[in-house]
Amino acid sequence: MSQFDVIGIGNAIVDVISTAPDTFLDQMGIEKGIMQLIERDRAELLYAAMDGRVETPGGSVANTIAGIGALGLKTAFIGKVKDDALGQFYADALAQSGTAFPNPPKGVDLPTSRSMIFVSPDGERSMNTYLGAGADLSSQDVPENVFAGGGLLFLEGYLFDKDEGKTAFSEAAKDMKAAGGRAAITLSDPFCADRHRRDFQRLIAEDMDIAIGNDQEWMTLYETDDLKAALTKAAAVCDIVACTRSGEPVWVWANGAQIEVPVKTITPVDATGAGDQFAAGFLYGLSTGKDLEAAAKMGVICAHEVIGHIGPRPEVDLLAVFQDQGLV
Repeated sequence: MSQFDVIGIGNAIVDVISTAPDTFLDQMGIEKGIMQLIERDRAELLYAAMDGRVETPGGSVANTIAGIGALGLKTAFIGKVKDDALGQFYADALAQSGTAFPNPPKGVDLPTSRSMIFVSPDGERSMNTYLGAGADLSSQDVPENVFAGGGLLFLEGYLFDKDEGKTAFSEAAKDMKAAGGRAAITLSDPFCADRHRRDFQRLIAEDMDIAIGNDQEWMTLYETDDLKAALTKAAAVCDIVACTRSGEPVWVWANGAQIEVPVKTITPVDATGAGDQFAAGFLYGLSTGKDLEAAAKMGVICAHEVIGHIGPRPEVDLLAVFQDQGLV
């Protein structure tokens, strides 16, 4: 048996969430609806300006792993934090939630990564991320023994800014496949797809079994305005390709088949974590042997739940919802 059902590797970021009107975003020079990288001084400025801060252990893949763990699978998250207050908070919070965190806080130079997330009245989120210690993850931070017995490995596109992260991903994917498991990746953001186009395309073609992204990420990755053309290219080299489409039906392409799963359109309270929790439900379904349609429906349910409240992680028993829907 595998030690873990699903293992995530990503940037260990403390999410700091606050509501803010559009006028505040304009005043602070924050571009609405995207992820912006910021320096340490700006991170401290924005942190001080936040009203009613809510701090949670975050990072895109970490949120997905937490969602999968809440559904009952054995999970681990591999990230890097400094031995500071936020780093200790991060490690303790993961342990309390039941997700293993193999790397304890370390005495590294950079502070623990953090992302200031401002939620607008329309539910859109504007992320301002300081890439501290978490962005320096390398192969040395990935213990080989976690892959024993296989399972599913899930990788985060945000970590591709440094060569060490790219190498760590490739080596981890190969280790997981050698153990009999599968590897998956999230494109994370159009910003990432544009910056790392060649590396993403190579990784998807050579190392990944599953790739997840939204429409803008896929079209950016393959430099086209034709979403179907982009997904056709991805599906030609990757076993399973999933695409979320901002309130439109989800598309999943695999082995020549195209599956469409409808979504229930609502006005989000907070869109933070929608993609992360779609991935949680989708990967949970695949990990438990469900067919692609059932797995995609699980992803849609998880995304629908998380946009109904502040914060990137589920607040209800989604396994019970799956049971009510006849999915388990």
